[in-house]
Amino acid sequence: MAKVGVSVIDALRHDVLSGTWRPGERLPLAELAEQYNTSTTVVREALSRLAGDGLVTNPTNRGFFVKELHLRELSDLTELRCVSEALAAELSLARGDVQWESELVSVHHQLARTPRRDPHDPSHLNTEWQVLHKAFHAKVLSACDCQPMIKLAADLSNATELYRAWAAPSVAAGARDVEKEHQEILDAALARDSQRLAQLLREHYEATVKVVLDSGLVQD
Repeated sequence: MAKVGVSVIDALRHDVLSGTWRPGERLPLAELAEQYNTSTTVVREALSRLAGDGLVTNPTNRGFFVKELHLRELSDLTELRCVSEALAAELSLARGDVQWESELVSVHHQLARTPRRDPHDPSHLNTEWQVLHKAFHAKVLSACDCQPMIKLAADLSNATELYRAWAAPSVAAGARDVEKEHQEILDAALARDSQRLAQLLREHYEATVKVVLDSGLVQD
């Protein structure tokens, strides 16, 4: 098996999550190999990794496709995320030290100072903001010191990120005060209020489901 360059995996992951291809669109190996200046073998393995992360699908003998969006799947993923992160957050607040607090405040500060919308294309999310957004949510849970929980949270975040990317241009997404939501999540974490934090995370994720639903992009 050929070794996959990290840059190829990262580039493909970024482009899939940024909505370069529409949900359900085929990902042709030869064209991608030319685009990323690599071999079809490297592209195939990279896409296999992304399939393992739930970002693309690989039907038998049919090639690779960006995963399709379905409301029921999003609802199920969101519920699993809410339940699992409630436990991870509780452990994180119980085990997190001052260093964790400082790192959490730092990544939130960066997130709050970074425009959510792409300055050159306001209908889409800013790539730098997306990276910091993921880092903030990961940092909230990181002190739980339980790698299976941390991996599950990362996988669920990736699985729902396609939905967020495609719903970003909607009116509902633009009207939402995400910055306030993140500030409240930070405040609850620093106050070590695990019940409030779990509730805020649920409201945060369920608000995303509503935005996606209002966008009209997903199938029932």
